[in-house]
Amino acid sequence: MANNAFDELKWRGLIFDFVEGVPELLAKEQVTIYNGFDPTGDSLHVGHIVPLIQLARLQRFGHHPLALAGGGTGMIGDPSGKSAERNLLSREQIEHNVECI
Repeated sequence: MANNAFDELKWRGLIFDFVEGVPELLAKEQVTIYNGFDPTGDSLHVGHIVPLIQLARLQRFGHHPLALAGGGTGMIGDPSGKSAERNLLSREQIEHNVECI
C-alpha cells in the first residue's frame, strides 16, 4: 500500500494529470474533497462507483470526502434540448431524485 493518497491513486493508474503541489498537499495536509452527482435520475449507476471508491480511499488516508447530490445541474437539463437523458426537471422531481440517491 502507498504512503499517501496521491501515491495510492497513481499506483492504481487513476492519475492522468495534476496541478503542481497536489502530491505534497495530499501527503502533508488533510483536505476536503467532493464529488457531485447529478440528480437527473432517482438512483446512481455503476458508472458512479469509481468516484465513490476514490472518496473512500481518500478518507482512509485521513482526508474529508463529501458526496453531493445537487439540484443546480439537474435543473438545467441539456442546454441544446437534444438529450433524452438530461431533460429539464421540476424542483419536485429533483428533490425526489436527491432523496432517493
